[in-house]
Amino acid sequence: MKFVNKNSSMKKIIVFFVIICFLVNSCKQTVSDSSAEAVQDEVLSQYNLGVCYYNGDGVEQDFEIAVYWYRKSAEQGYAVAQNELGSCYYYGNGLEQDFEQAAYWYRKSAEQGYAEAQNNLGICYYNGDGVEQDFEQAAYWYRKSAEQGYAVAQNTLGICYYNGDGVEQNLKQAKYWFEKAEEQGEMMAQYNLGVYYFKKNTINDMKISMYWFKKAAEQGHAESQYILGSYLSVNKSDFKQAKYWLKKAAKQGHVEAQNHLDKLK
Repeated sequence: MKFVNKNSSMKKIIVFFVIICFLVNSCKQTVSDSSAEAVQDEVLSQYNLGVCYYNGDGVEQDFEIAVYWYRKSAEQGYAVAQNELGSCYYYGNGLEQDFEQAAYWYRKSAEQGYAEAQNNLGICYYNGDGVEQDFEQAAYWYRKSAEQGYAVAQNTLGICYYNGDGVEQNLKQAKYWFEKAEEQGEMMAQYNLGVYYFKKNTINDMKISMYWFKKAAEQGHAESQYILGSYLSVNKSDFKQAKYWLKKAAKQGHVEAQNHLDKLK
């Protein structure tokens, strides 16, 4: 006959109970995590299907169906889909153009920190599209986006500083943000750097200006092509290159470039 150690048995029961509780909680957490992942997967799938219909990738292009799936995803809080739905409203793709709804969805996305939406909301405030025009708010959202490295917003924030729109005019800050955007190859920032140095109007600055206009011209910017061609023509430094850039601009419908070409004949 064996004596039973009650304390030892009780300890084993407690340990067993703790293990069971741990396993149950772990299972609950696993189910919860799996559910969250499933919801997230669904949201992404809805958004991606919207992209397919918007671009006509693997399906017939259909903006209305794209909007349907963007909305499904956006209403569940997916920031990228919210931004895309905002753009559909902004441009009237797949539904009636509505700037107020565009600004609404851009804001939803922007408040989640999505850089492209922050830039787009800045555009709404700058132009007064769907919201009351407010340059300070525009600059605020451009900065939010620019600080995340979004090149388009960096360039536009530079313009705000250059013109004093919504911020105190500061040419050094304008140049800083143009350069930040240009580092990412932003064509309009290259053009704006050209304008920045052009207006300083010194011989050395003019050379730097043409360098930036050429960078933008090489990316297909018609105004830069025209300016570069005109500069080379007026300075009689390279008529062949002058005609080359003027023709490039004229092919894009740049009237002044065509007029300048006609005078060179």
